Amino acid sequence: MRCRHFFDVAQINLEKKGKTMAQEVRAPLAGSIWAVLVEVGSKVEEDDELVVIEALKMENPVYSHCAGTVKEIKVKKGDKVEDDDLLMLIE
Repeated sequence: MRCRHFFDVAQINLEKKGKTMAQEVRAPLAGSIWAVLVEVGSKVEEDDELVVIEALKMENPVYSHCAGTVKEIKVKKGDKVEDDDLLMLIE
């Protein structure tokens, strides 16, 4: 079963890296990474699906809250994550 609601609770924080600002994409809930839908260097738009987290037998997509380029991915398929774990950085 696929849950298609938007996670407003996914926190995005600013991280200062030299002259650029990176957006942190964090896990909105604990679970297992079911799929990583982007790669480093991918261009993303606001509301693009980035990662799918499986929790309570439901697939929960995590969406981008900004447009940019995926700078770093901190998780891979099968990883266990906790609420508020860092998933990726977008510049």
